[in-house]
Amino acid sequence: MSEPTAVYSPGLEGVIAGETAICCVEQGKLLYRGYDIADLAQHATFEEVAFLLLHGELPSAEELALFRHQIDGERELPGAVIDVLRAIPRQAPMMDVLRTGVSLCGNFSSAKSQGKSSLLTRAVRVLAEVPALIATRLRVLDGKAPIQPKPGLSHAGQFIHLTYGRDPTALEEQILNLTLVLYAEHEFNASTFAARVCTSTLSGLHSSVVAAIGTLKGPLHGGANEAAIQLINRFTSGPEARAWTEEALDKKQKIMGFGHRVYRNGDHRAFILEPYVDELAKMRNEPWRADVYHAIKQVVWDKKKLYPNVDYPCGLVYFLLGFPIDIYTPLFVMSRVSGWCAHIIEQHENNRLIRPRSQYIGPPLREYVPLAAR
Repeated sequence: MSEPTAVYSPGLEGVIAGETAICCVEQGKLLYRGYDIADLAQHATFEEVAFLLLHGELPSAEELALFRHQIDGERELPGAVIDVLRAIPRQAPMMDVLRTGVSLCGNFSSAKSQGKSSLLTRAVRVLAEVPALIATRLRVLDGKAPIQPKPGLSHAGQFIHLTYGRDPTALEEQILNLTLVLYAEHEFNASTFAARVCTSTLSGLHSSVVAAIGTLKGPLHGGANEAAIQLINRFTSGPEARAWTEEALDKKQKIMGFGHRVYRNGDHRAFILEPYVDELAKMRNEPWRADVYHAIKQVVWDKKKLYPNVDYPCGLVYFLLGFPIDIYTPLFVMSRVSGWCAHIIEQHENNRLIRPRSQYIGPPLREYVPLAAR
């Protein structure tokens, strides 16, 4: 009996590379553990979603309180980590800082077992570490001392506190929480798959998260929210943005924040987040920013029939909330680390080393030529 013929698919497009019970990404739906993203976005806190991804079920009130208490207990960074955050050159991108920071934090983890309980403990730790790393780096860059965590705040609220030294406004907390819910998980995207590949070697949770961060740092996977706001900020009116976008598309330039490898009928998450673009622009008394946003979006649809993905509205939403552009992708990490850790645990539970084959296109068999005869 002959072996089955191997199929080559560039970029693994369309290849089913594994099974997961964590997330379902299809044309008409996005589900976290069976729950529709629209329902979670409307009703759930990020902590509930993180618990759901890690444990498989939504928490009870008691379970949620304990989960939040556990995260709060891991928020304070070791002094040695803060020293490194001060020592990293100012011009280093925040994603590089975060990659280094998470790797360094892994050295302070006392949990060594690869069992599920140990992995869950480390997942809680890294959930707490990421926002602390981002906030502390911002503060030391401003010449300010790090701030002690304030137990009892939401995950979104804690980030505002650690960064700015104040409690969040209700709207800040609501919208940041929403983006964290929307970004938390998205099946076998590049960074998640990188985490699972690393996990399949039994490298360890922090190593796998670092692999995911390094993968997300690449502009073809992460950073579209930063690129989107950099584009929007080039213009001061809708007509100006429309004229440029039409010309750019005529020249075959790529507009970041549009299209998706899976979705062809629009990104559910973008539809959920987009209403806040107009609300925040109006509140900031900058309605022209929303005009620019809608003008670019309309031209891309008219000419390319492409919908925006979640990064397009998120870039402007984060800007209107006052966040520095360099932390937009790290804020993605602050959310997605919950999904990464869920996949790391799932990979461990039914592990097989991920080792695909390649299709050789090099020279045929050749004889070795001695150095003197070359």
